[in-house]
Amino acid sequence: MIPVTKTYLPDINQYKDYIDKIYETGWLTNNGDLVRKLELKLKEYLGVKNIVLVSNGTVALNIAYKLLGLENEVITTPFSFVATTSSMVWQGLKPVFVDINKNDYNIDANRIEKKITEYTTGIVPVHVFGNACDVEQIEEIAKKHNLKVIYDASHCFGVKYKSKSILNYGDISTISFHSTKLFHTIEGGALIINNDELYEKAKRMINFGFCANGYIEEIGINAKMNEFQAAMGLCVLSDIDKISSRRKEKYEYYIKKLENIDLISFQELNKSSHINYSYLPIVFKDSETMLTTLKNMNNEDIFPRRYFYPSLNKLNYIHCNEVMPNSEDISERILCLPLYDSLKNMDIDKIVEIIKRSSIYSIRKSRCISMEV
Repeated sequence: MIPVTKTYLPDINQYKDYIDKIYETGWLTNNGDLVRKLELKLKEYLGVKNIVLVSNGTVALNIAYKLLGLENEVITTPFSFVATTSSMVWQGLKPVFVDINKNDYNIDANRIEKKITEYTTGIVPVHVFGNACDVEQIEEIAKKHNLKVIYDASHCFGVKYKSKSILNYGDISTISFHSTKLFHTIEGGALIINNDELYEKAKRMINFGFCANGYIEEIGINAKMNEFQAAMGLCVLSDIDKISSRRKEKYEYYIKKLENIDLISFQELNKSSHINYSYLPIVFKDSETMLTTLKNMNNEDIFPRRYFYPSLNKLNYIHCNEVMPNSEDISERILCLPLYDSLKNMDIDKIVEIIKRSSIYSIRKSRCISMEV
């Protein structure tokens, strides 16, 4: 079987060394030594000022909303993983969707101001597939209207924008360390917070509101990362350059094989940024060709994913009557191809061959229909 991604598992003996330390100390959670060590290493590797590690990426978003006091309406994108929207609804916020740019798949910054009302309190853009949003324009709009900005940067581990970490933009950036990600802690996530006061508040908030002297200073929740997660993170981080290099090789091999296929297109990448090779999305000329390709791959035990489908404005608990033409269109035609460090070139060749075969079938079918007409 060839899945859309495969979790990187480090040398088991390296992981066992950390587990042995956990057993020796008996310290399993509550800001243990390994969590603190991982925080320091990630701050240095990512080039960020403050990082708060949490149990998963979805809770990172929820903490960010609480931390900044968002309420009422929050502007966001309909083209993302469901957690971006569901976390808002879960917290009693109203997502207000702004359609995406049909070329880069990110929220269209030119459309944001039209959706701002007296009830708007924040903007939550997503760097889709690790491709940087128009951060300058978004920050300018937020400043003009006194709005908070939380970037869902779940896909952005190691991504730089104009030579500095993309995670440094906005009031807060959140990131996921789920096992499907480039860097993972099995489950896990983090908040990147430049403001020191908010950073200290976040550390209390993820631990029931406890401050250093044990006094409960404010409302909080249990969102802490545990030592076993941190141990995995330390192991993966030690191999991250090797992982990234291999994924880049696989990505570039794919592109060379795919670039001459007429019936697919690629995400337009931000020229001031770079990607981390976490995803390889392709968009087909129509949904029928995509579905044919998906079926043909599944028949060969190959499992790409329809990231992201459906367009989030169509979720049954959103009650959004507004059409998002670009997001809805892309979500009907997109597939993310299998991509991971251990993927074999011969498997990539097989995947590309199925795409070519499906595309040829689509062309022939279209010609037959046009001839009949």
